[in-house]
Parts: sequence; C-alpha cells; structure tokens
Amino acid sequence: MNKEIYKGGCLCGKVQFEISGEIQNIVYCHCSRCRKAQGSAFATNGNIDADKFVFISGENEMTGYESTPGQTKYFCQHCGSPIISKSITSPEKVRVRLGVIESDISERPSAHIFATSKADWDEISDDLPQYEFYEPDREA
Repeated sequence: MNKEIYKGGCLCGKVQFEISGEIQNIVYCHCSRCRKAQGSAFATNGNIDADKFVFISGENEMTGYESTPGQTKYFCQHCGSPIISKSITSPEKVRVRLGVIESDISERPSAHIFATSKADWDEISDDLPQYEFYEPDREA
C-alpha cells in the first residue's frame, strides 16, 4: 500500500486535491468517449478509494457531464481540465485522470482497454495486455 500523499490539480490551479492511498487499476483507455474527453489518443485513468481522495480547494469550481447513464465526468469549469469521474455502481471509488496528478506516481499502468477502438493514427507500442473492452475480472 502506498504511504505517500499524491497532490494534483487542474491547469489553472483553481482545483486542488490530495490522494492518501494507492492508485489502483491504472489503464490506458482508448474508447471514443475517453479520447474525446481527453482530446488525445487515450486517457490514463486510475481508481482511488473515495475516502482517500480529498479536495483541498476548488471542488465548487468543477462541473460535471453524465457521459453514460450513471457515470459522471467532472472537470474544472474554468480551464476544462478533466479531474475525476464517479459511477453510481461503484460509489466507494473515484476514477482519476492521471495527467492531473503532480506528484511522481509509483504505481504503473497494467493494460490498454478498448484497444480495438483506438484512433487509427495511434500505435500501441508497449508490451501491456490489450483488451477489446474492460480487463477481464475488473469492473468499469
């Protein structure tokens, strides 16, 4: 279990948070929704125990978008930085976009998900497993 505290925030600095636990199930997601939300070839996401994720400032500076029924993506309403997503099916978890974490991260990605949906101009060039949908035996 990770003992350090991760710090992060949005591009404009209005939203700041801390994570006091392990970042779990880090994946590169290539689905079209993540590509659009991130504005890139994929999003790098990790799960956090909800009680280990704390806003230091700016929680009221965020706005949300229900991208699929029951799943809301939250981002800074000023600079647009994607911060977290929450799902009603897993209220004990918060999914964080790793690009907004400012601390060095000791955990590493374990897979590419929705790899068959990847952008046609993107090339996956590492040895991590690639899955058509979510990883087997893992929840969304």
